[in-house]
Amino acid sequence: IMLLGTYLYLTIILRFPQRYLLKALKLYFVKDHTDKGDISPFSSLMVALAANIGAGNIIGVGVAIAAGGPGAIFWCWLTGVLGMATRYSEGLLAIKYRVENKDGNMSGGPMFVLERGMKCKWLGVAFAVFTAIAAFGNLTQGNAAAEQLHHAFSIPSWGTAIVLTVLTAMVMLGGIRSIARVCAFFVPFMAVIYILGCLYILAVQADYVLPAIRYILDCAFTGEA
Repeated sequence: IMLLGTYLYLTIILRFPQRYLLKALKLYFVKDHTDKGDISPFSSLMVALAANIGAGNIIGVGVAIAAGGPGAIFWCWLTGVLGMATRYSEGLLAIKYRVENKDGNMSGGPMFVLERGMKCKWLGVAFAVFTAIAAFGNLTQGNAAAEQLHHAFSIPSWGTAIVLTVLTAMVMLGGIRSIARVCAFFVPFMAVIYILGCLYILAVQADYVLPAIRYILDCAFTGEA
């Protein structure tokens, strides 16, 4: 109720920002030099997608089905569509309350919104601390990659861990511009492979698509889902 309620509330008071989806995507591919920023609009989109493709679309949905059954997919669809209003709001507030630091780079995010917008510095500090702790959630992706490589190619988990640690450090220690460059290069390939993979699976299993949708809807309105 809290999650979908917030999504629905923002969708209504913002007059359904989802209707501007195509326009928003178009703006990501237009070069705009009128605004300050550390990275381009396209790079910001790629950074956002990097966090969703894989962890969200594959592992997250898989966990949802395992925990809530097929009906959980219906709620994934609903939160995906209505959640656009929340993502829009987060982005708008992050830009509105961002600041230029002493190095000339932009600093922003929910902690700045809480401090400068809501005048709750203590809450901003708490958010930053909890976010640092939550960052260890990336171990889920690392563990999933290590397990798959071990099962498929007998690569030891410690080997995958070392390689991932080194590659992650090379990207992260370079700051947001380094992260954006890497995402802008790799994420388009990830997105295309992901979409083509999905289309291939749907084509091969075409006979099961409509029965699956019916089954999802039948199971959606249960406590488990």
